[in-house]
Amino acid sequence: MTTQPPADASLIPPPGCPAHGLGPDGLRRLYGPEAEADPMGLYEKLRGEHGAVAPVLLHGDLPAWLVLGHRENLIAMRTPSTYSRDSRRWTAFQENQVAPDSPLMPMVAWQPLCVFADGAEHKRLRGAVNDSLGMFDRRGIRRHVTRFADQLIDGFAAAGSVDLVSQFAEQLPMLVMTQLLGMPEEYGPRLVEAARDLMKGTETALASNDYVVTTMQQLVERKRVAPGPDLASWLLQHEAELSDDEVMQHVRLVLIAANETTVNLIADTLKMVLTDHRFRANLSGGHMTLPDALDQVLWDAPPLSAIPGRWATGDTELGGQKIKEGDLLLLGLAAGNVDPAVRPDLTTPLYGNRSHLAFSSGPHECPGQDIGRAIAETGIDILLTRLPDLQLAVPEDELRWTSAWLSRHLAGLPVRFTARRPKPASAAETTAEVAAPVPAAAPVAAPEPLPVVEQAQRRSWWSALAARFRRK
Repeated sequence: MTTQPPADASLIPPPGCPAHGLGPDGLRRLYGPEAEADPMGLYEKLRGEHGAVAPVLLHGDLPAWLVLGHRENLIAMRTPSTYSRDSRRWTAFQENQVAPDSPLMPMVAWQPLCVFADGAEHKRLRGAVNDSLGMFDRRGIRRHVTRFADQLIDGFAAAGSVDLVSQFAEQLPMLVMTQLLGMPEEYGPRLVEAARDLMKGTETALASNDYVVTTMQQLVERKRVAPGPDLASWLLQHEAELSDDEVMQHVRLVLIAANETTVNLIADTLKMVLTDHRFRANLSGGHMTLPDALDQVLWDAPPLSAIPGRWATGDTELGGQKIKEGDLLLLGLAAGNVDPAVRPDLTTPLYGNRSHLAFSSGPHECPGQDIGRAIAETGIDILLTRLPDLQLAVPEDELRWTSAWLSRHLAGLPVRFTARRPKPASAAETTAEVAAPVPAAAPVAAPEPLPVVEQAQRRSWWSALAARFRRK
């Protein structure tokens, strides 16, 4: 829920108090009630005060730089020789300024991961991740999404109403990911809770991270003995010879990153379908597709608002600011996507334009973005095909978000629809394989064209929605 300021001005905490938006030195905090109430508003304040790169404070009032400019973000992302991913370079770590129980630790403490490596070590680890993710067959992923989406929809189809965030968007990605990682699907609900909590930077983030790590360690131990067609097994078998700890850490990374980003992508795209007038107008005219809607959301509401981080390898300059060796840079994806230098008019549609920052760029660009898009696109497609008369059940201005230092999460999306009977179970759906191996070098390609009959079926919900919008 959005935090409202106290009515009594005497209760407002003074500058320097952790609850206030300003630190003792006047720098703006990226955590606390004020920052979480309106992160995009905070980004624009910082842009107005400092330009493309702004000094900010993270949890514990640790100093960092927030990169707000689109161009400046790309420079930081694409220049590892100047902006390293090795967090051990951070001055705050070297000077013991980061408390062991800091909520920043799950996201910034160095780990044997490709996202914390540069050069040859990054190439070794990232190559194993790319090859292993590339072994998933897109059709196999779609079968899993279809099966779990149908199961979720069957759970509320007869009710005629549902919260699409808690009962659909927050459940589907983790159910699919448990299968891709080689885990029992009953692990999903607890992992959803833990993965989201550690991303928020809460007081319980470390405990949630410990739960995820323990679960992943147990998974790797099982797969070392009994491998299968899944990510954990493929990483263990890769020629890069990753240690068990390296495999565990990368499986954890994929799980957390894929879940949070795909949950937000599904939720925000469904909100757009139900509320955005640009979507309605283009839908009625027959010009927008579901991939177009996803592209627009990735520009307007990237699944992660910011990414930590990059650490300066030496004294340098970025966006007019003097960056010192060991300084931490936080990549502002949401802020960079609305940089006036690249988007002077935020109302102009960007369908098909994928130069957004949502998946980062450069050597550390998200390796699983195609899988995330496949889960979101297929899941939303199935939902709208089965429930084509979805309508928002509350006024749009009553929708609320919860915000943390890295992401903004739609708290709920209550809808109503014509109640329907659950879909009869299909033997093909209940026996679908996790994945079919393909050559390791093959990338995850775009889905093959659907048969003509299936194309017609998939167009039906667009037609139904278009007709309903035209009647309004």
